[in-house]
Amino acid sequence: MSGYINGGGTLEREYAIGRDPRDLCLCYAEVTLGIELKVWRNRKADPLSKGLQQLDGYLARLGQDEGWLVIFDKRDNALELEERLKTEIHASPLGREITVIRA
Repeated sequence: MSGYINGGGTLEREYAIGRDPRDLCLCYAEVTLGIELKVWRNRKADPLSKGLQQLDGYLARLGQDEGWLVIFDKRDNALELEERLKTEIHASPLGREITVIRA
């Protein structure tokens, strides 16, 4: 499923490359952004590690060295949004630069 963005870009949702889907692929002019979305739920482990690994594969197939991982904390004991909202830079397992947004 895709949509057009003002100025001629496209946003692909549930876009599949190879065997795994990723949640978003934003293409605008010469820029391609692979974006993975994860939800952290009660009684589940922090999805950071799995998200970094998954995004690594997507970015490899896209030929990109950077990507974005957004983690939504939906646990009952999550801090208030103002307290948990932050941006971090992580290296993926294969050394790609991943901007992680926790919300």
